[in-house]
Amino acid sequence: MKKERHWSEPGGITSLIIMGVISLVLAGVLCIYLQSNVFSVSEDIEGGYSPGSYTATADGFGGPVEVTMQIGDNGGITDMSIKGEGETPDVGGAAIPLLQQAILTAQNADVDGVTGATFTSDAVKAAAADALAQAGGGEVATGPKAADGNLFIPGTYTETATGFGGDVTVTTTVSENAIEDVQIVGDHETENIGSFAVQMMGGRIMEAQSPNVDALTGATVTSNAILAAFKKDLKAAGADLEAFPAKEDDTASRKKYEELNTDIVIIGAGGAGMTAAINSAQAGKDVILLEKMPYAGGNTTKATGGMNAAETHYQKEQGIDDSVEQFVEDTMEGGHNINDKDLVTIMAENSAEGIDWLDSIGAPLSKVSFSGGATNARIHAPEDGSGVGAYLVTAMLKKIDELDNIKVMYNTTATDIMTLEGTANGVMAEDEENYYTIHAKAVILATGGFGNNEDMIVNYRSDLEGTVTTSAPGITGDGIVMAEAVGADLTDIEQIQLHPTVEQKTSMLITESVRGDGAILVNQDGKRFTDELLTRDVVSAAELEQPGSYAYIIFDQRLRDGLKAIEKYVSTGITVQGDTIEELAEKIEVDPATLADTLSKWNQYVADQKDPDFGRDTGMEKDLSQAPYYAIKIAPGIHHTMGGVHIDTSARVIDTNDKPIPGLFAAGEVVGGVHGGNRIGGNAVADIVVFGKIASDSAVDWCENGK
Repeated sequence: MKKERHWSEPGGITSLIIMGVISLVLAGVLCIYLQSNVFSVSEDIEGGYSPGSYTATADGFGGPVEVTMQIGDNGGITDMSIKGEGETPDVGGAAIPLLQQAILTAQNADVDGVTGATFTSDAVKAAAADALAQAGGGEVATGPKAADGNLFIPGTYTETATGFGGDVTVTTTVSENAIEDVQIVGDHETENIGSFAVQMMGGRIMEAQSPNVDALTGATVTSNAILAAFKKDLKAAGADLEAFPAKEDDTASRKKYEELNTDIVIIGAGGAGMTAAINSAQAGKDVILLEKMPYAGGNTTKATGGMNAAETHYQKEQGIDDSVEQFVEDTMEGGHNINDKDLVTIMAENSAEGIDWLDSIGAPLSKVSFSGGATNARIHAPEDGSGVGAYLVTAMLKKIDELDNIKVMYNTTATDIMTLEGTANGVMAEDEENYYTIHAKAVILATGGFGNNEDMIVNYRSDLEGTVTTSAPGITGDGIVMAEAVGADLTDIEQIQLHPTVEQKTSMLITESVRGDGAILVNQDGKRFTDELLTRDVVSAAELEQPGSYAYIIFDQRLRDGLKAIEKYVSTGITVQGDTIEELAEKIEVDPATLADTLSKWNQYVADQKDPDFGRDTGMEKDLSQAPYYAIKIAPGIHHTMGGVHIDTSARVIDTNDKPIPGLFAAGEVVGGVHGGNRIGGNAVADIVVFGKIASDSAVDWCENGK
């Protein structure tokens, strides 16, 4: 927040004139300084980047900041320009030339930010890092050259680069002409997304014997960091990176045709698909599980809060009074009563059984708390407070590995649902090497929504064009398109949810559990503006009405200690920390006195168990009084597409004539009707578990009885 300056009385108007003249002079000097070429760097400077011009942008304090890097013939950064017209002239604007000088001097984007201009600094550094990644992924150290005729100087080399969540370290062992071993460590990368890149990129590099390999789809930031560190290793080993051949793509010319047979084929290995696969296999059926990405999880991996369920044994053990009826009522009210109440009732009635089923596969959700839109404590999460999605994906993958009648096919894209006389009887699919015809007795559609397909989003909601999304890369609406092609009806397709707490630079969702455990939201004036645990659409709308259309989520050390998910936010660098609330306010450019007053009032409201400002009455068990304090800048982002394929309470896909399509079932975000006009936090996991099981049970019954 820009502070008002107060001039002392002595001198009166004279003082103002003098100060004005000084300001004009300084401004003129700064303009001359910016327009001059004082930061030019020798064209001879060496580095490991590819020559050319590279441009990237990132969001600063007042809008986009654009950075253009000029890479000379010798691989060094020879010049750069920074555009940030929206930055505050005497804060972020003044920081830009300092950052430019620092980056040119350091020859990389890993420089200190300018005190008092945190957001501008972060934006410049992020855009510069992105531009340099385009130029080769990172600075590659120069070093000795391998002996004539050899590729490398034998030895073991270790280098690091910045991934999505922190440093990624790559240790490479080489002989004179071969890469013998690649070990990758990236403990802070996103579980079941970036972590898969850490696990898999070494194998890709070893197989190719080259740094010229494709990044892992959906985990490009981590992959590029790995490749950047690996290139540094090779350079330190005396390698000439230009000596490695470029990637070749001749896959189309060598694809083969293959036919497969199974009882049930499931499209999509997210939470709903994996639930259906495990449940079907436990019922004795052979299952083929198709996943177009190189890893499982889908949007389930992105889930951070928990699973809503009523009348569970965990609630009873913790003395929490809840009911199926209240669960239904909350969900209908939260969805603006346009939900299919029959589907909502089935979800609520089967939710406790879903919790029991997760217990049985080694995924207990024993921590119970509040989420936005819930009357009672109902959202079930892992005991340590870690993100529910990655936790469930890990447990489900482990269970799938234990079952020998599930065949998982990664990097395999389903293209068509096959039908015979109107009955679904298989799937057409393809991977890099094969075209598949998969014959099956039943087909389960679990491909997720379309939150990462901007064309589809704009087609149904043009007002959301350009909005960031929290959806996983593979969530592009493929299943909806395939279902429509065989006559499926769609419902609530225009209902697209914004989540109120999304960090805009990383598209990282801040779990609802942070607010459920006691965090508050403040605007740039340092003031609360809503009950933080109202439904997501209401809180999102309130944020969009604030100055700049964003807010800060504020919490303390006690809350951090009790919620493991926060460690990911800290390691990713999106949190701001202050030893006092005033120090935190300074860092986020909010008036310290106002923010301190807001927090003081909130702590008193918690003590009184009454919020006279906005009527909040949940998530008030503990106050925010344990230093240090934390803030994350957030704004709404696309989080869930509530509309999709029309199903009945048996998860049978319904056609445009209101009849079930025989042999075709669906579950998860690909389905519409469950959430209505707004999804309550915690209901997505309930949806995938409950309807994943129901779709499986129906498919098993169809296989056995033809009904």
